[in-house]
Amino acid sequence: MSAGEKAKAKAEQVVGKIVRKGAHAVHKNTLEAKGAALEARGRMRGAKESTKDVIKH
Repeated sequence: MSAGEKAKAKAEQVVGKIVRKGAHAVHKNTLEAKGAALEARGRMRGAKESTKDVIKH
């Protein structure tokens, strides 16, 4: 997995979690859902890159 893609996946996870927790604190359900989606996208990106790495070796 390239370092850039790994960093991008982790950054999406962290930003998504921050957005989700912040929105939950101020009771913004729509923003909370967007944060959860961003976090999930980061997890999926990381899983995709890990799978590509396993297939290579």
